[in-house]
Amino acid sequence: APDIDLVILDMTMPDMSGAETFRAIRVIAPAMKVLLASGYSIEGQAREIMELGCNGFIQKPFTMAKLSAKVKDILQV
Repeated sequence: APDIDLVILDMTMPDMSGAETFRAIRVIAPAMKVLLASGYSIEGQAREIMELGCNGFIQKPFTMAKLSAKVKDILQV
């Protein structure tokens, strides 16, 4: 199976919140790099996830250039 280098996590999803999903990812793969994407500001629940150790945040809507730069920064490629 191919390795996963990065998870792009949305704040709002069906069934689980972004924070719940982030915590589950950390249990399964503690070193997994996670980029949080949200239409909400960095304040509030996004701040909570960032404080839990999320690797980056990108505000929606974003361009492919901004996404590419964030991914490059997080993966340091």
